[in-house]
Amino acid sequence: EKLATPSGKLEVMPLGIAFDKVHFAYNPGDPVLRNISFSLDSGKTLGLLGRTGSGKTTITRLLFRFYDIQRGQIRIGDQNIRDIFLDDLRQHVGLVTQDVQLFNASVRDNLTLFRPDVPDKKIVAILDDLGLGAWHASLSEGLETELSASSLSAGEAQLLAFARVFLKDPSLVILDEPSSRLDPATEQNINRTGIIIAHRLETVERVDNILILDDGQVGEFGLRTDLVADPNSQFSRLLNTGLEELIA
Repeated sequence: EKLATPSGKLEVMPLGIAFDKVHFAYNPGDPVLRNISFSLDSGKTLGLLGRTGSGKTTITRLLFRFYDIQRGQIRIGDQNIRDIFLDDLRQHVGLVTQDVQLFNASVRDNLTLFRPDVPDKKIVAILDDLGLGAWHASLSEGLETELSASSLSAGEAQLLAFARVFLKDPSLVILDEPSSRLDPATEQNINRTGIIIAHRLETVERVDNILILDDGQVGEFGLRTDLVADPNSQFSRLLNTGLEELIA
């Protein structure tokens, strides 16, 4: 169902996001996010860190507007998320997780989710843009190569999911602990705004900003380069000690 608002469409372009004093609870009296404020400029990437249960997944759910917040405001581009048509919002936000569904079908059908209207030229262009041209060239029958749930490694499956998302031409891409096989594509990011939910510090080596959640609150937020240079920052201490269990 579409929201009854006059402004509901999003532009097809990288879009900045902003959380302004966001408060959210799945159950009354048990807040999951408390007074969360941060912003990410269009075309930039954010590394999202925090222990299990700190609120990382909840932020993803709120960006898809699976739930409405109780207080504060979330903006995508220059629009309040409540003023965007739901189907338009979800068309412009792409999510790549570790759990990738594959079908007993061709590479083409797995990438397009069986949409016959997507030209092969567009698919190949997306693969090339993401640095996956060599992967495509290695396929015995190109886009018609048959796949099954067991024919790809976890890293290869995530590569396919990444390309699948980019065929939607998203404005914001969320990666949940990307495989190391995604590094070239993540580096390029082809001018999308990106959020990387990380459980390993090496995953956020190339992001622009870092946000560390601590029990539903902002533990630390800033430019990655600034935090690395500050020996007193929480992120710098994590890098120096290598205590990745603190973000797992």
